[in-house]
Amino acid sequence: MKIVEVVITPIAVPDVPLANTKGVHPSVFLRAVIEVKTDNGLVGLGEAYGAVRTLTGLQAAALMLAGLDPYDRRDLRKRVEAALPNSGGVNAPTALADHKVVDVVYSAYEIACLDLVGKDVNRPLYDLLGGAARKTIPFGGYLFYKFEKQDLTFGPDIMGEVMTPDALVEQAKEFRARYGFQSWKLKGGVLPPDQEVETMLKLREAFPDHGLRIDPMGAWTVPTALKVVEQLDGVLEYLEDPCRGMDAMAELSAQIDMPLATNLVVVEFEEVIEAVKKNAVQIVLSDHHYWRGATGAIHLGEVCRAANLGVSMHSNSHLGISLAAMCHVAAATPNLTYDCDTHYPWSTKEIIKGGRPTFVDGTLQVPNGPGLGVELDHDAVAELHELYNLAMVQDRDDTDEMLKYVPDYVRKVPRW
Repeated sequence: MKIVEVVITPIAVPDVPLANTKGVHPSVFLRAVIEVKTDNGLVGLGEAYGAVRTLTGLQAAALMLAGLDPYDRRDLRKRVEAALPNSGGVNAPTALADHKVVDVVYSAYEIACLDLVGKDVNRPLYDLLGGAARKTIPFGGYLFYKFEKQDLTFGPDIMGEVMTPDALVEQAKEFRARYGFQSWKLKGGVLPPDQEVETMLKLREAFPDHGLRIDPMGAWTVPTALKVVEQLDGVLEYLEDPCRGMDAMAELSAQIDMPLATNLVVVEFEEVIEAVKKNAVQIVLSDHHYWRGATGAIHLGEVCRAANLGVSMHSNSHLGISLAAMCHVAAATPNLTYDCDTHYPWSTKEIIKGGRPTFVDGTLQVPNGPGLGVELDHDAVAELHELYNLAMVQDRDDTDEMLKYVPDYVRKVPRW
């Protein structure tokens, strides 16, 4: 089996103004849909970030993949590295962490190759990763403070403005009714810390048995984070990235018992070692989009097990191919003991046949078909590619978008 063609289709997906410490989501989010075709008629699917740096990297690497055996992941890595020497990071300057273009591009193509291998041997992708530790995958509801969407050109709003603790609790109740989530993660760093503490306490009152987390994305200084930890002692299962940078996280960790998690200060394997030496975090968030694909995410789980670190799963705005890959990785990571993050309820579109999967009590069943177990809906992809051409957005800039809602906004991290 050899690769004969790679098709990359950039798409734009309607988004809503979800707020974070560096701004707010634009009116669309960008994805790249990948089809890797082989000489025996199989097609492997992948879904990646769609911003310009990733898209350019995917296109450059695609030129090197003709003749590749999808079973040979080491050859895949060599070809991607050869195509992208000194390629830098994928994220826009306003992002708080960056990921290597070569890792993100490799990750995208590895998923497509694993999909091909699974189809070739008629086995689900989780079997290629060592087998399923679980087939029912729990997800947590991802809660956001948000503005009411101003520009409805590219799609409708969801839930309107949510900028108070009480409104946020109502958002959680609506998500609970729709999806049955058993835990909540709040994207913090938006309101003053006392209001976000009030939000978490009101969530605890409304949902006494739900796991709770908050992620301020580095918005707090160490003294501020210490005050929040004191107020939320016994309320949170973990606190994610309260402070910016490894050393600030280590300084906080040395003074508290509450577990700290991250997807900002540990995004490379070398950083796991540094984090352990400094005792900066106790939980690392996995993500196959930048931890060198599904096999890299599984390897991260093993490294964390050896280092006595917990494992959770990160999310970005995504559709069904990525969601399927997340489920397979979660299935094959035995020590992934926290509910996975997902932005999925904040979109209404889908690009896989059969439409949007249904959450039951906050869980999804890992697909059992060969490979990823999903098929591409080409009409849906064409519709979102047309939107990509219409929207003319090439990168994500939450800070610039925020100026539409708060004209005097100034990005500052940490803010409090």
